[in-house]
Amino acid sequence: MTVGLVLGALVLSGCARFDDSASSPFTQEPTLDAAELEPTKPKPSDESTTRPSGPCIDPDPAVVVSCLDTAGGLVEMGGYALVAERRTGRILHVAPEQQPVEVARVDVDPAGDGGLSDIAISPTYPEDGLIYAYVTTASDNRVVRVAEGGGPPKPVLTGIPKGTTGNRGAIDWSKPDQMLVLTGDAGDPAAASDPASTAGKLLRVNNPTSNGNAPTEVAVSGIGSVGDICLGGDQIWITDRTPAMDRLQRIGPDGVVTTAWTWPDRPGVAGCAVTPEGLAISLTDAKALAMASPDPQTYAVTAPPSVFLANKYGRLLGATPAMDGTIWVSTSNKSDGGQPTPNDDRVVRIPPPSAGGGGPD
Repeated sequence: MTVGLVLGALVLSGCARFDDSASSPFTQEPTLDAAELEPTKPKPSDESTTRPSGPCIDPDPAVVVSCLDTAGGLVEMGGYALVAERRTGRILHVAPEQQPVEVARVDVDPAGDGGLSDIAISPTYPEDGLIYAYVTTASDNRVVRVAEGGGPPKPVLTGIPKGTTGNRGAIDWSKPDQMLVLTGDAGDPAAASDPASTAGKLLRVNNPTSNGNAPTEVAVSGIGSVGDICLGGDQIWITDRTPAMDRLQRIGPDGVVTTAWTWPDRPGVAGCAVTPEGLAISLTDAKALAMASPDPQTYAVTAPPSVFLANKYGRLLGATPAMDGTIWVSTSNKSDGGQPTPNDDRVVRIPPPSAGGGGPD
């Protein structure tokens, strides 16, 4: 699940037209500087050489936090993260060697793959502390806005079709005034191709408001079960699952959609994160993290994404790049099909392949 951060005038131009031959290199998604965050936020402690012991403290030093309910999307914010719990609707502040702190909660319907799928912080988060969330309710899927510390959620985009499956969604900011919303097909592939339906689409939501009817534009149709949105330079990457294959697709600034890679074996593509090494992709059913390596000029993916972490933390779902070069992932072992350990579910920091970490067990 992958989640981008946009600050002030910083613009990730995912929609302007341009000459693709002059596009910028594949670069790391911009993130907030930790110093700009509110000083009252809990800060992670310095890493120590001795791992503390006790209930819900994982002996693995790569584990940020343990004993969560099944986790979804997350946003790393400079040594700590906000993470969504899919079934409870809680948004938690998590940091190494600290107890998680609930900062907001949304009522959700977690049936099937619904619930609290993904979160994204406001482009002006240091000033307003607002968090946007993709959620499943009793009647629909929707995007809402919540404030840290409480208060009822404000609807941003409502009426996204709900089904027995295909309810997962993802959100991210492409510009300070434009949100991207990736919606599942609600178990109906025909709806994903129907221009009158918001199911199975990548939507551009311009100037999101809190009236539930923000204006939208369809950028991509035919989406299956949602994986994630991740941004790099002027490229938008999305992952999804269809009955025939799992896919990685790219949308250039000219709006052209390219299928970058497919997985006929359907390993369960999920969260993604743009890093200097390439595009990290969580594979839920394969219990692995893979790295795709787009060409720095053409963005084409010509080699199979390489697995550099497998069978170590179970089912991986969310993924986000961190300021220190690691990739933070969330697990979903308490969901149907998982085999949770006493310490699940977890958020884990994974070194990139260039650091020599995360090899298969």
